[in-house]
Amino acid sequence: MHPHDGSEGCSTPGRRRYRLADEVVEAFARLDRLTAGDAVDTERLDGFVEARRRTRRKVRELGSALRHGTVASPLLGGADASRAWPLYRPMAGGAPVFPEEQGAVHTLPSIEGETVHVGWFDPALAPVLTVESGDTVSYVDTMTHCAGRVCLNMTVAEREALRADYPAAPHSNIGPVAVRGAEPGDVIECRILKADPIDWGFNNSGPGRGTLPDDFDRPHLRFFHFDRERMTTEFLPGIEIPLGPFQGILGVQPPGDRPAPSGPPGRYGGNMDLRELVAGTALFVPVFHPGGKLWTSDSHAAQGDGEVNLTAIETAMREVRIQYVLHKQVGLAWPMVETPTHWISLGMDPDLDAAHTIALRQMIRFLEAGLAMDPLDAYSLCSIAVTFRITQSVDGNKGVHGMLPKDLFRADLRERLSLVAPRQPRA
Repeated sequence: MHPHDGSEGCSTPGRRRYRLADEVVEAFARLDRLTAGDAVDTERLDGFVEARRRTRRKVRELGSALRHGTVASPLLGGADASRAWPLYRPMAGGAPVFPEEQGAVHTLPSIEGETVHVGWFDPALAPVLTVESGDTVSYVDTMTHCAGRVCLNMTVAEREALRADYPAAPHSNIGPVAVRGAEPGDVIECRILKADPIDWGFNNSGPGRGTLPDDFDRPHLRFFHFDRERMTTEFLPGIEIPLGPFQGILGVQPPGDRPAPSGPPGRYGGNMDLRELVAGTALFVPVFHPGGKLWTSDSHAAQGDGEVNLTAIETAMREVRIQYVLHKQVGLAWPMVETPTHWISLGMDPDLDAAHTIALRQMIRFLEAGLAMDPLDAYSLCSIAVTFRITQSVDGNKGVHGMLPKDLFRADLRERLSLVAPRQPRA
């Protein structure tokens, strides 16, 4: 496959045109000559088979090019290139969505049984730290799963044996951290300032788990070493994964007076596994208990939307820095996220359709509250311009997130859109 001389076709401005290579045309000609007579010459047949191999390669290349051969394609720098979704990286590039760090900085180490509680969010636990609104917590030397017992190059059998010791969930949850003055009906903004992973991570799956629980009959475990300068890791030779470190779990104490397992996410945030929550973004989560009682854990180095085999590249962090800002009586019903490029609504439910419905309704209410937009217009805009993605499909409550690009809006409209504008809570 070769393009014509010059990057554009002669007859259609803005489009590329392609022609079959000479060897492809000759291959078809050989096929015509071969079938013209009754006898088959062995030498000619061998020549045709080799030409056919080359032909199939060229046709596959041509088909690949034609799929992207319109001016709208971001691969050709077309009209939608400014919002082209990268193959893997989270859409959080650019300046952070919040001002420079202010307030006191508190260091919180990970100590099993004191600041770390595996598998549960327990409302009976007293806060390990109470901060003022605007303060930052530096979570240093966080643990891998199972209070750090998941270690580099352990065997599959060793990893599987840990599951019996931690039946609720493997997460090494750090907390709870209270924000002074936080009450139900308030919102805590969690500003991700830093997420610095260790040098390695792992991915594992097993029978009865993940999105395909019945498809595989043996557990699997793979380790990864990180290139921290380039922020990449090799999956297999020739397959490189860019890293986007984030906390899979971040949120407040769930409603109720009983311990809650840290596996399923919900209105409180928790195990959302939203890969967009990298440094420079902010999570807004409603409060259900005095102080909020914030938890974080489940460090990830990289993850695809869906987290389909149950795990991302699981890791630990040298340091996670999160600034907590209290917003009084906002009435936000579900967590939402702001990145430099998007506003993100979230919905979680055992039924994926119900999770989608929750995320959609949250986005409609966001537009309605911020711009006094007619709900039917907001519904229409969501259909036209919001991308809904499967956050994860493996944590009991499945997740869907809707991504609204900021660059759709004129600057004055962007300023009016706020995740903490006062509103009435709605289910």
